[in-house]
Formats: sequence, C-alpha cells, structure tokens
Amino acid sequence: MRQTLTAAALTAAMALGSFGSAQAEDWPASGKTIQVIVPAPGGAGTGDSIARVLADQIANRLKASVVVDNRGGANGNVGATIAASSPADGYKLLFSWAGTLAVNPALYKKLSFDPQKSFEPIALVADVPNILVVNNELPAKSLAEFIDYAKKNPEKLHFGSTGSGSSMHLAAELFMAQTSTKLVHVPYNAPAMATTNLIGNDIQLMFQLVPGIAGQVKGGKVRALALMSDARSPALPDVPTMAELGQPTLLSSTWFALLAPKGTPAAILDKLNAVVNESLSDPEVKKKLAAMGAAPLGGTRQQLADHLAKETAKWGKVVREANIQIQ
Repeated sequence: MRQTLTAAALTAAMALGSFGSAQAEDWPASGKTIQVIVPAPGGAGTGDSIARVLADQIANRLKASVVVDNRGGANGNVGATIAASSPADGYKLLFSWAGTLAVNPALYKKLSFDPQKSFEPIALVADVPNILVVNNELPAKSLAEFIDYAKKNPEKLHFGSTGSGSSMHLAAELFMAQTSTKLVHVPYNAPAMATTNLIGNDIQLMFQLVPGIAGQVKGGKVRALALMSDARSPALPDVPTMAELGQPTLLSSTWFALLAPKGTPAAILDKLNAVVNESLSDPEVKKKLAAMGAAPLGGTRQQLADHLAKETAKWGKVVREANIQIQ
C-alpha cells in the first residue's frame, strides 16, 4: 500500500510539474497585464522609483504589459495584504521592502499577511543603506569620537527619524544597543523637516538613508561619519563603512525585493528570477540605481527567503528590546 501511495504521489507531482511548466510557457499570455503592487503612494521615495525601473525591465524582457499598482497605507500593510490575497497566477506581484516584510511582523500585534508564509520569494532587487550624519557643530569628527562623546553625554544628543519603527529609528536603536549609548528619539512626519533641523542643530544626528542626505553631505551642510553597510556607496564613496571603523555588525539598510502570492507556479517564479537577475546586470540599470543611491542585489529565490528570515529575526529582536509597538 505504501509503495502504491508513493507512486501515486509521484505521478501527481510529475503531473503538477508538467502543468506548472506549461503555465510558464504560456505566461505571460498575450493581452494580459502583469501588475506590480507597490505598498506606497506613487512617487513616494526610492522604493517607487526602483519598482518602476524593474517593471520596465520585466515588460521589455518578457515582451509583456506591466504596470505599477500603488497601494499605500499602514506602513505597507495595505498593499501587502492585497498582494497576499491575489490569485497565484503570475499576474500579481509584490515589490516591497525591509520595513513591511521584516519589521512589521514585530511592530504590529496583528497582520493580515505573513511575509514568509503568504508569499513566494522571487529575488532581492536592491539595497539602500543608512548613514550616520551629524550636525557640523558637533565636536566629534569620527565614529570613535562620536561614540565616546555620546557615552559622556547620555540622552543629550537628539536624533531625527521618519517615525517610530522606521528604518532611521531602528538603525539608531541598533546603534545604541551595540555601542552602549543613549540617544533621544525625535520622530518627524516629513524627512525634509528633519534634515532642516539637523542642519540647524535642533537635532544633532540622523541615521538617514543615503539618497535623502547625499546632497547635503556633498554640500558640506552635514558631516557623514559612517555608512551602515559592508560596502561603500557609489553616491558617497569617501564615507567609510561601519565595518571599516571596527563595527562590522552595525548594518542597517532598506532592501527591496520582488515576491508573488503563495502558490504561484515555480516555473513562473524561476522565469521572473532570471529576468530580475538579467536586469540587475544591465549597465544602464546599474547606472539608474546608483543615481538613486541604491546598489543592485539579485541572487536566487532561496537567498531571498534566507535573507528575509534572517532580517525578520534581527529586527524583531531590536523592536522587542526597544519596546516599540504600533497598534
């Protein structure tokens, strides 16, 4: 009986595999549009811009109609929920990022999707690191001097962010935990106001994202101390990394990834993974990403799954230890 059941299961699996391959051959069908759901308003920052570059690449390489569908709300939860409940046929994809996929499970008591269970991984796309920048009047001229100064002046230095649980906030929490420093969080609704206040010394530092502060660093309006990445940024090649300065585990960035609803045929996912990797190796795409302060990633579907699991554990620990929660 056991052998009979095993043979039957094998036959079913082979039939399913053949069906999946057939679907991939027919996908995308002529006249059908692939929707890339982006869980943020249109024109809202680097994520939307990267999504549109990727959507154009998918359209050109698959000779298909591809549109970006912006579904903002609740720190990305609205768009992710829509994507998770969409048909698993390859015509609805999710382009999302670290905050929604790896941080929100710890920030929110209840989510109507599970980033690791509701989606199939396709590929990592790009990465935008956080960077420690300080007001020019601060006496600390290096990372070591800043850590020493912060330790000697607990809760006297104020850092700005775009809100509780944001990348800038969590980067600071990670920094404090690993350097035994105490900084004061000042959340803002608008990044531009935070930057203005940093330049004016109303706040003393930020763990900004490179695209949002590169111009001010180059213009000498603020001082960059260290990049929270394991590689320097093309946008600010003179700024050393935390690893170079003796802090190899102080890594923080907003990474972006492409996923599909759970159950999407593997053959379609593999086809999309190949397209993403081909796109990211294109010199023109690399140039466009570099202009945004982003570095191309790529890799296998499994690498995205592993990265998501690792990042979820890392930032979940930071959120819990800092007691951050959004209802």
